[in-house]
Amino acid sequence: MDEPDASRQQQQQQRRNGPAADARMHGVFTDAETGRLTYALSLSDSCLTVQRINSPSSPPASSEHLDLRDCLGSRAHRGEREDQSAYLCAYFYPYRRRWMASGPVRQRDERRFRLELNSDDNNDDEEDANLREAERWARAIKNNTARHPGNTHGVLFSEVRRPCGVMVLVNPQSGRGQAMALYNGHVQRMLTEADIPHKLVITEHPNHARDLVRNADLTQWDALVILSGDGLLFEVVNGLMDRQDWEKAIQTPLGILPGGSGNALAASVHHYTRESPVWGEDLLTSCGFLLCKGLISGLDLISIRLSSGARLFSFLSLAWGFVADVDIESEQFRQIGELRFLLGTLVRLASLRIYQGKLAFLPAGDQPETDSSSTADNQLLDHLLVPLDQPVPQDWTVVEEQDFVLVLAMFQSHLNEELMAAPDARANDGLIHLFYVTAGISRATLLRLFRAMQSGTHLDYGCPHLVYRRVRALRLEPLSEAGVMTVDGERVEYGPLQAQVHRGAARLIST
Repeated sequence: MDEPDASRQQQQQQRRNGPAADARMHGVFTDAETGRLTYALSLSDSCLTVQRINSPSSPPASSEHLDLRDCLGSRAHRGEREDQSAYLCAYFYPYRRRWMASGPVRQRDERRFRLELNSDDNNDDEEDANLREAERWARAIKNNTARHPGNTHGVLFSEVRRPCGVMVLVNPQSGRGQAMALYNGHVQRMLTEADIPHKLVITEHPNHARDLVRNADLTQWDALVILSGDGLLFEVVNGLMDRQDWEKAIQTPLGILPGGSGNALAASVHHYTRESPVWGEDLLTSCGFLLCKGLISGLDLISIRLSSGARLFSFLSLAWGFVADVDIESEQFRQIGELRFLLGTLVRLASLRIYQGKLAFLPAGDQPETDSSSTADNQLLDHLLVPLDQPVPQDWTVVEEQDFVLVLAMFQSHLNEELMAAPDARANDGLIHLFYVTAGISRATLLRLFRAMQSGTHLDYGCPHLVYRRVRALRLEPLSEAGVMTVDGERVEYGPLQAQVHRGAARLIST
């Protein structure tokens, strides 16, 4: 009977003391600025506890528990000149509420402490002893941080980092031309804090990134990171698939940081964390944090066959009609950033176009597709498709020839940073989320649908002109002579095409 009572007492004591009760390291530090405030630090497997030590006459100070899931890294360094102390820095990005924000956002929280051991405690040089102890703490924090990569919501991931580094590709012209400012102001610092070496590559012309990754020695890199809009990642994906060793090359982890106008994949990656929506630099911080955590998930690739016989690989979307028109025609407003899409939408609503065409698709059914990465003979064969000059298979659904306002196939949750077209989509769900809007819809109703898309509630609107289907493959045959078709926001040749999803064929640094 004594052992259970003792066990209960121990558990009660741990609950009273909090995470510090399970600490594996303890130490006394002072504040890095003045050295006048004293802190007791305790490090457990999951938490860094900081408690201010007051004078004996003062009441005990409360402890602050810093969750290592929010930590990017830690480092130690010597003091300057005559300062024999060592300094410990830890970099946290916890979620906190901020004025004017719709919900909690990740905010940088740098903690710096000063360490100066008593000379009587060691026989070595005092300055070296201080640094060694600070480095011991920094290593322990980093090691424990790596064990807690963040909230994965039950999805299994693998660590991607080797002691190599990442290539960061930046398009300085994307969006409003602010990508380099975002790199200098945020990205470089976060990679340094996480101790991730990287090489910056600035693209100089269209398809520069595609040509570069087609010929690069990928063994030098842990990952390829894109700081731009979605168009640059489209180049990278298709450049990897152009290689003779594409099966191995496409397994190179891909990271996305928002630096363009649309930033649809970046918004999707944040959406998959199930945290409150964020925009702008808050979205960059969120995606940068996920990148530095270095976890990967599968990324669906969609093989798109054009009428000319060309084959493209998409990760985001396929559009015809209203959405494609807005995307391409709003290019003239690129200097106003993401507002270009709102302006483009209003312009196109004023003169709504109707397109005649045929649509067919293979319903997804109840059973998910097998991951392409686990297939023994992984050739990414489009086994669900037949040549365009032949009828679709009998198990396909054929939509009667009619007039469309738009056809939109989504492969991620977001159409751009603010439009959640397919809220239930996931990066590797093996699905094409197919939407189409038929003629007869009023301009006011179409506008309301796009406004509802900001919160992902457009399907709840009950619009009879909006149809949504989950499919594995599709065929689209425009009959109107003129029109625009886009893949991942990039204009492609106009004409019949078909597409098939390949589940988890690529790898995405996500959550």
